[in-house]
Amino acid sequence: MKSLTDSYTLNNGYKIPCIGFGTYQIPDDDIGISSVHTAIINGYRHIDAAAVYGNERSIGKAIRNCGVDRKQLFITSKVWNTERGFDKTLAAFKQTLEDLQLDYLDLYLVHWPAAKGILSEWQRINLETWRAMEHLYKEGFIRTIGVSNFLPHHLIPLMDQANIQPMVNQIEYHPGQMQIETVELCKKHHMIVEAWSPLGTGKMLSNPQLKDIAEKYGKSVAQLCIRWCLQNDILPLPKSVTSSRIKENTEIFDFIISGEDMSVINSMPYIGGSGLHPDNLDF
Repeated sequence: MKSLTDSYTLNNGYKIPCIGFGTYQIPDDDIGISSVHTAIINGYRHIDAAAVYGNERSIGKAIRNCGVDRKQLFITSKVWNTERGFDKTLAAFKQTLEDLQLDYLDLYLVHWPAAKGILSEWQRINLETWRAMEHLYKEGFIRTIGVSNFLPHHLIPLMDQANIQPMVNQIEYHPGQMQIETVELCKKHHMIVEAWSPLGTGKMLSNPQLKDIAEKYGKSVAQLCIRWCLQNDILPLPKSVTSSRIKENTEIFDFIISGEDMSVINSMPYIGGSGLHPDNLDF
């Protein structure tokens, strides 16, 4: 990958830009509008949103006023847990389009799986939600469809019943939390893996080992983690509301992490993260 506009090819042939701009916890106000606008000005063409973030109206305003043609942008959203199921997913998608003021999405994800031990008939709920995604895809309202936070024991039953295979799985991924089993399954089935929280909710930034490695390349730890994701063939979704950091997070194409340093980072123990697990959610 040489620039933000380089892309991966999804399993239906559609292109997805190699880095996305994350929008979790970005305010639904002028700060939110400014953050997304700044990201686009600095070269981002991939915006990752979700209904539950509560900021899709601001994201929509930024998209409309950014000066970049809609066809050059890749916009993602996600259906929230309370809206799973066929009819609810269709209604949730309609609301997301209205909030974003768009005619279609480039990618729509199931935000979290219904999980064994939490919901009865969890496989049926996941499949009904997925049937709605397939319907919207066939109708042309979504260019690509996928899931988020699905582990192998959620993915495999869904894939066995799906008419259209998931094209993306967005998971928590950063040094110390590589989710190797999930990543290997996704890659085996030609599914792009996206990394939410590639900086470990900021916990990577103060890690001494990562700071030492980043210093060797004259880069920040944030830049190191984003570059590390790309070199592991993972699509990172960094986020920030600070203009200088939004720009800094794009400056990761002028260096290559050595094989030795990649091995060191890949071998790091768990050093922080969200602690969220799809089988133990209370939301």
